[in-house]
Amino acid sequence: MGCSSSKTADAVTISRWRSTGIVALRDSKLKTFPDEVFDLEKSVRTLDLTHNKMVEIPMEINKLTNLQRLILANNIIERLPMNLGLLQSLKVATFDGNRITNLPDELGQLVKLERLSVSANLLTSLPDTIGSLRSLVLLNVSNNKLKFLPESIGSCCSLEELQANDNSIEELPGSVCNLIQLKSLCLNNNNLNQMPSNLLRECKGLQNIALHGNPITMDQFQQMEGFQEFEARRKMKFDKQIDSNVIISSKGLDEGVDL
Repeated sequence: MGCSSSKTADAVTISRWRSTGIVALRDSKLKTFPDEVFDLEKSVRTLDLTHNKMVEIPMEINKLTNLQRLILANNIIERLPMNLGLLQSLKVATFDGNRITNLPDELGQLVKLERLSVSANLLTSLPDTIGSLRSLVLLNVSNNKLKFLPESIGSCCSLEELQANDNSIEELPGSVCNLIQLKSLCLNNNNLNQMPSNLLRECKGLQNIALHGNPITMDQFQQMEGFQEFEARRKMKFDKQIDSNVIISSKGLDEGVDL
């Protein structure tokens, strides 16, 4: 793998990368990973190559054993390498705006991963191993081609925010009711005509549900068991925002139950 920009080769830059642990090369017109990055090995904690022309992630990525944040948004990457699972320190992985068609099973090996964002790609499914991501707090799979979410997603026991807007999801697995830490569920513009019946009753932390652009009606939603408790939590959150002088959307009290 070679460096497509001579800027990345200068000694001052490399010294800064080594001392800070941060390699930031946004908008650098790079087509390949700079070799110098892999030479740093354990020194790199954050790698940000947003908005370049990367086609692939090289196998040498496993050299970055202390990498905690991998940000590769807005490139033209089509697949993720299987050995991505070897990055055992990884906490944040962002691949938004690429051409990724599937996620490798080995993704489930990233046991410390807290935030995974793969919006605006070409995913048609998620691997069952996603349920192994027990530290995951945020999952963003919006704007893909998903028709369903795997049953294993219910094992993501730390999940607080699930964003799956702009897909073709027809039904949620019953296991989402196991996500007792879930606070926000965003499913705008899908094909949902019903929700798991126990969702509002079991997910006692839910404060926000967005279902705009789905066949489900407000009537159906209000008849779900646990709706009154959900409504109370939603309004409490809204009141706290007002008390804290937080600027809220023009939706006012409709915020958090967008149908």
